[in-house]
Amino acid sequence: MYQDDYPNSPQIFERIEFKGADLYPVQFAAIYDPARYSLIEATTKAGKTAGCLVWLMDQAAHGQPGWNYWWVAPVFPVATVAFRRMIAGMPPGMFEKNESELRVDLPNGTHIFFKSGEKPDNLYGEDVHAVVLDEASRMREEAFIAVRTTLTKTRGRVRIIGNVKGRRNWFYKMCRKAESGDMPNAAYHKITWKDAVSAKILDMEEIDDARRVLPEQAFKQLYEADPADDEGNPFGIEAIRACHIPKMSLFPVQAWGWDVARKVDWTVGIALDRGGDMVHMERFQKPWRDTKFAMVNASNGKSALMDSTGVGDPILEDLQAAPGTNFQGYLFSPKSKQALMERLVVAIQHKEIGLTGEVLINELESFEYEYTAHGVRYSAPDGMHDDCVCALALAVFGLGARGQPFASSRVGKASGDGDTETQPAYDDTNRVRAGWEDRRGLGF
Repeated sequence: MYQDDYPNSPQIFERIEFKGADLYPVQFAAIYDPARYSLIEATTKAGKTAGCLVWLMDQAAHGQPGWNYWWVAPVFPVATVAFRRMIAGMPPGMFEKNESELRVDLPNGTHIFFKSGEKPDNLYGEDVHAVVLDEASRMREEAFIAVRTTLTKTRGRVRIIGNVKGRRNWFYKMCRKAESGDMPNAAYHKITWKDAVSAKILDMEEIDDARRVLPEQAFKQLYEADPADDEGNPFGIEAIRACHIPKMSLFPVQAWGWDVARKVDWTVGIALDRGGDMVHMERFQKPWRDTKFAMVNASNGKSALMDSTGVGDPILEDLQAAPGTNFQGYLFSPKSKQALMERLVVAIQHKEIGLTGEVLINELESFEYEYTAHGVRYSAPDGMHDDCVCALALAVFGLGARGQPFASSRVGKASGDGDTETQPAYDDTNRVRAGWEDRRGLGF
């Protein structure tokens, strides 16, 4: 029926795809990513909505009679806008529309529905072959959960798009999981005003005007896809970024910090030079035997402080028994973790360390604290990891005050004062190290 009635329809979609790849390369790469899930944080009016309308229409055009395809928005009016944009952009005579149901029917017998996520219970029950979740940062997580169940049988593909809206919504957290590789068969993409201007979707004059008239925080979120510094981050987003170095240090390793995986977590090791800059980072998920071998091999006899709580204890004993190693344990408790994180807060806010690596930076920016009856509780948001943060905190603690390595064989209740090795001097006023060039932003 599809071929007989509309013989040129498949070619229409092929031409749309080709033009998209040619004219809008960043947008096309994000929307047509081969991964099952593509999560896209994007500037307002950067082409993500129009591109995903084409993508969903393309999916339906190559589907089978009776298959359903969904566009889900946070509220009904937003779904209506997308419905009208689709029917306005489709070739005349190639579809039938049902405005009361917000449904587009294609000649091959597939159906595209435009739905609201306001009442997630209404989204259960159907089998759906492809979905776009629009304005995901403003959508309830329960709506995503409901939509995900509709894809179980079909293994349908998903595009999750939205502007950035802080750091406490499920979309932000899922983007960080996809970006760090914690979400199988998922890809992460970011589209900013620069990509929109490059593709001639937006004019530079309009960007300059938005920068002038909008509050700085609003401009960063809506045009640079840069989330606001939500309350609850102990380090401060600007302080984290002020510690950024473009590349790993080339100076020798002085201290390692290791956080050992539990269940679905990652084993992470971070090495610092004596000036506090990152030299190396390991992040992996391996069996225990391979984990211990990798830790010994990476640490290479240097001072290494590791989380020895719970499953870490037998691993620590094995590591300490290996010849030429220098592993010591840190016992995590609410009080000792608070002390560890407060030392890291000081190091970041005083720019005592140099940081690099997207996974680490994302974890630091997402990290949270709250006051409890027993003190301050530091942790990652639900569903996210803090392995990199803990490894960094252990490395900083292991490095010690003013670059002195730890000396205590069992840390967590008290720390040592350092060893006899000569360390570089510091000038606290401008953080210039005697004999060690401050490498912030110098390309090392």
